[in-house]
Amino acid sequence: MEKFFSESLICWDQELNPRTMPWKGEKDPYRIWLSEIILQQTRVEQGLPYYLRFIAAFPDIRTLEAAGEAAVFRLWQGLGYYSRCKNLLATARRVVNEYQGVFPCTYPEILGLPGIGPYTAAAIASFAFDLPYAVVDGNVVRVLSRYFGVNEAADTSAGKAHFTELATKLLDKSQPATYNQAIMDFGARICKPRQPSCNICPIQVHCLAYRDGRVKELPVKSRRPAVRDRHFNYLVISYQGRLYLHLRTQKDIWQNLYEFPLIETAQEVTAGELLDSPDFRRLLHGVKYRVLHHTDICRQQLTHRRIFARFTQIEAAAPVPALEGYILVFLKDLHLYALPGIIVSILQEKFLTLSVR
Repeated sequence: MEKFFSESLICWDQELNPRTMPWKGEKDPYRIWLSEIILQQTRVEQGLPYYLRFIAAFPDIRTLEAAGEAAVFRLWQGLGYYSRCKNLLATARRVVNEYQGVFPCTYPEILGLPGIGPYTAAAIASFAFDLPYAVVDGNVVRVLSRYFGVNEAADTSAGKAHFTELATKLLDKSQPATYNQAIMDFGARICKPRQPSCNICPIQVHCLAYRDGRVKELPVKSRRPAVRDRHFNYLVISYQGRLYLHLRTQKDIWQNLYEFPLIETAQEVTAGELLDSPDFRRLLHGVKYRVLHHTDICRQQLTHRRIFARFTQIEAAAPVPALEGYILVFLKDLHLYALPGIIVSILQEKFLTLSVR
């Protein structure tokens, strides 16, 4: 059953798998690493254009290491999970400074780099260096759980250990890169989360989930954390044709991205309630201003957050003392700064009526 499983997946990959991607078959550890970091928490269709842009801008790890943070974060804008980008830069610096720009070639060294966990380390080790380490991502978990009828949730400690042990046992150590790519592609193309193609599945004959009518039940999912609502009231404050902007540095969503002055409230407030709030009055205290526009509530869904944002455009007649430390940026230059997706969407809708010099 196990030998049939591994041999059948490799056969399927070589004869029936039409999936082509620029990093498939790649042996350059830098490009493999870059693709894996971009594709964490990101669909291939969304991540592919980013991968191509990164390769064009930073063809090797030395050019990435030498780039400014603002340029890298700007190129990453829209992918979300910005800690990945922060770790991308940290790893580039580590490889250049400690490994003379040569990507380490052992699993423990790769695993020790910032932002690289067991899955990514196994992918780099096997794809770039043909080392016998099994990858265990969502696609792999789904295939294994269905085929072997595994009832443990992969996001628990016991589940992770079980799937890692099983994946390692099944790995074809003579061709680890081929096997790892095959099982991941099989999960993406055949053993899909919804509407799996069981009718053309080459391993259906021994699949326990198919035999027992449990395909939709597997893999088992543990209880997910509750989604928290957050209410952001952005003040798009202009002074002499420029906008106030600051960098989010706290350990929160959108760390290392720029945003407009923000008043976060516990619940949704109307435009009138916002203008009458103590936080707003304190922010604009002593400054003459006029309110130009309020947007409707905009929404953005994150993994464990729902963001509800309203943008209020304000023209100040004098500098705003409460915003000391913020930078002033012309509207035409906002594209030079990495911004949260919800702000980019507002800018693309041309909500701003600011006169730009």
